[in-house]
Amino acid sequence: MTTPAHSRVLILDFGSQYTQVIARRVRECQVYSEIVRHGIPAAEIEQLAPKGIILSGGPASVYETNAPQIDPHIFSLGIPVLGICYGMQLMARHLGGEVEFSGRREYGAGVLQIEGRTPLFDGLGEQLDIWNSHGDKLTALPEGFHAIARTENSAFAAIEDSARRLYALQFHPEVSHTPRGKEIIENFLFRICHCAMDWTMGSFIDEACARVRQQVGDEKVVLGLSGGVDSSVAAALLHKAIGEQLTCIFVNNGLLRQNEAEIVQRVFGENFQIKLKYVDASESFLRLLEGVTDPETKRKVIGGEFVKVFEEATKELLEQDRADKRPHAGYRFLAQGTLYPDVIESVAIGGNPASLIKSHHNVGGLPEKMNFELV
Repeated sequence: MTTPAHSRVLILDFGSQYTQVIARRVRECQVYSEIVRHGIPAAEIEQLAPKGIILSGGPASVYETNAPQIDPHIFSLGIPVLGICYGMQLMARHLGGEVEFSGRREYGAGVLQIEGRTPLFDGLGEQLDIWNSHGDKLTALPEGFHAIARTENSAFAAIEDSARRLYALQFHPEVSHTPRGKEIIENFLFRICHCAMDWTMGSFIDEACARVRQQVGDEKVVLGLSGGVDSSVAAALLHKAIGEQLTCIFVNNGLLRQNEAEIVQRVFGENFQIKLKYVDASESFLRLLEGVTDPETKRKVIGGEFVKVFEEATKELLEQDRADKRPHAGYRFLAQGTLYPDVIESVAIGGNPASLIKSHHNVGGLPEKMNFELV
């Protein structure tokens, strides 16, 4: 069985606080979006065969030494590209344009004056209220581009090279402060990329369940359940897909909220009827954390101890299965719930360690050699 192919839009993340908002706006249009690292090679993008590419904004300046970069061959793939803010400046600079500090930072509301006809602004009239968040601006266009909109502070607030289907905006269409921004995104998706409206959260759930069943077969799956959003959603989805083949391990690390341990056990064990093993390891966690004040060190300590406790709990489950002479004793698969924010926060943008927000035990914190296959 194969997963149905959907129109896909890739969002290259350059560290913007709005990257996930872009992904949400695309999905609200019933088009599947996926956030990927900004340095993804053009060859890998070509294999993924997206209908379009969006370059996010970001806090850096494109002319800085350690500024996040992009594989310039992306602009030669023939795939439509929309650059937003930093993404616009990066596109322009790679293709021969010039970007400089504007001399006046633009943060907040502004007015966009649309010039000429373009599919990106189709049906939007001559003026738009927009939201700016930048300190640099484009001062010279790359060859093949022309301006399609301006603001009081920038003659090149929106540009296009329609022959190569390259478009760029200095402002943020994804935020609610640009009231008609979603229409701009819709124009890019449907008039330029020719995406199909073929993705919904309901279809995602059905396809995810089918993928899990195909991968797991009759084998058992173990999941570390914390009661948080990521592991809770993963538990519910897996239980829907494989039922009794799933066992969740809930570790009390001594840092839970009042009565949280009881609530998690009641909700998942009693209400949802999910097989649940509860481990109270609060004393060992608190002992290891005694005297530790650095937040990042605390996270590493918690992650390391969690792995030890989790592995011991899975051994106990295996021993119980063998004692009960149950079929398919043992757990071949480890399920791991990970949110986009966890992935983004755990990665240093542009290779700069200073941009690491925080590490997560479910993103790179687990030992490389655990005796599980990941779901």
